[in-house]
Amino acid sequence: MIKSWYSKWMYKWETRLTTRDENRIVRPVEWGFDWVQQTLDRAGIAASESMSKTEALATFDKLNDWIIANADEFFGYQKPTDYRLEDRFPQLFPTNVRPETLAQDAALREQAENGSLPKAQFLRFTSPERTPYPENDLVNARWYPAPEPPVSKKNATARPRQAIIILPQWNADAFSHNALASIFNRMGISALRLSKPYHDIRRPAELERADYAVSSNIGRTISACRQAVVDIRCCIDWLESQGYQHFGVLGTSLGSCYAYLASTLDERIQVNAFNHASTAFGDVVWTGQSTRHIRQALEDAGMQADELRNTWAAISPMNYYKRYAECGLPYKKKKTLLIYAQYDLTFPLQFSLEVKRAFTAFGYDFECRVLPCGHYTTGETPYKYIDGWYLGSFVYRVFKQLRNS
Repeated sequence: MIKSWYSKWMYKWETRLTTRDENRIVRPVEWGFDWVQQTLDRAGIAASESMSKTEALATFDKLNDWIIANADEFFGYQKPTDYRLEDRFPQLFPTNVRPETLAQDAALREQAENGSLPKAQFLRFTSPERTPYPENDLVNARWYPAPEPPVSKKNATARPRQAIIILPQWNADAFSHNALASIFNRMGISALRLSKPYHDIRRPAELERADYAVSSNIGRTISACRQAVVDIRCCIDWLESQGYQHFGVLGTSLGSCYAYLASTLDERIQVNAFNHASTAFGDVVWTGQSTRHIRQALEDAGMQADELRNTWAAISPMNYYKRYAECGLPYKKKKTLLIYAQYDLTFPLQFSLEVKRAFTAFGYDFECRVLPCGHYTTGETPYKYIDGWYLGSFVYRVFKQLRNS
């Protein structure tokens, strides 16, 4: 009886959190072939925005098959040449219009004006994936360098320099997950807190939310994923140029999808923490509470769940399970943490359990933790501290193992 009461209470709380923002917009479905035109040309696939639904879906089937078979090419890139560190006052970049959030944003702006807010350092560079939005193409990652590692008395050599890239959830403001970066610094691990495409300072002026990262524009959503994956790998390139030797990624929700795909393609990423994970990109959008406005647009256009799953197959983790398992072998096996929530209404439990079974079937070196809450309630007390403990203890322990190996 207690379990039944708790689940009802949790689902009610989770639903309240997923429905409190009233600035979600139902945008019409667009195929967005122009966003993936270069890939269509490489694959020799003809496409037109005037195609019928049947023709467009068949075209995306071909495109996704090509991307999955040629992932190295699709997610390939040329290293940026304009890396730089920028000092500026941190800003919140809120994605909702709730009074308490706007008050927090106003307070930060006032502190910056009167000089009571310290400046922060940000890594900036131009993303290899270009879009019509210059602000989105200028990558932004808040830099949290750890103190230089001490020299060991035993062998008089410096400890390996270690760093992790942190990717918060969809529609995160610019302060989300910064506390994790500070915690990792205390462990001697440097951190880059990456602003995902269309988020915070990268968000086009026309948007209140990071709508273009995941939307009813099919091609743009694929482009945003490619951009995120490439940006992560570019951050690894910069860290490597700074003398870092061990690398990790920590992604939450949408950030976990991006992090997984980046690690699948990059053997340098050895430490992997996936905070909420699911199988198919389209399944989450179709069934999750926080994407109801996108599903409404898709249903209005006559799309079905299986069609959406196929349309976004190339950005779905489930299609790269084998590749992730083999990345870096035979020299090293990726260390992986999977966290999911028992009462998740955004990444439904059934999908997270499928991920767990797949990780087991493919022989991943992974650990699993289950939160007694939902997706949004993970950010609430006391669950955020439980989640933080799971993430922090894993990252600390695995990086320590790497140092001692």
